[in-house]
Amino acid sequence: TGYYGDGLNAIIVFAACFLPDSSRTDYNYVMENLFLYVISTLELMVAEDYMIVYLNGATPRRRMPGLGWMKKCYQMIDRRLRKNLKSFIIVHPSWFIRTILAVTRPFISSKFSSKIQYINTLAELREMIPMEYVHIPDCIVK
Repeated sequence: TGYYGDGLNAIIVFAACFLPDSSRTDYNYVMENLFLYVISTLELMVAEDYMIVYLNGATPRRRMPGLGWMKKCYQMIDRRLRKNLKSFIIVHPSWFIRTILAVTRPFISSKFSSKIQYINTLAELREMIPMEYVHIPDCIVK
């Protein structure tokens, strides 16, 4: 997590390589609680505009969240949080992520779709946001 701009707007960073493996017997339970934790954290942190940076690099397919989980997250996010999201940046997007988002595009609002940006390198990310407050895990850097 970091901040940007004069108003110290939040930058929320998710590293998918740290998500649980889908082969866990308690995977659904863990993901449900992870989502509730993320939402409660967002509600506490976000008073103004914010951006989400999703680090997809170094993530095996079995650790990527499924379509159902992502849909549920989107539906449960409070309208204020959806409205205040200025951009959803996906770094190192895989073919799978691009396909999922292409398939779901008709079912999500065009306003939300327009906030999604694909970034292929960390150098491109540095050009977009101030990185001094953003921690990039070593597994992503490598």
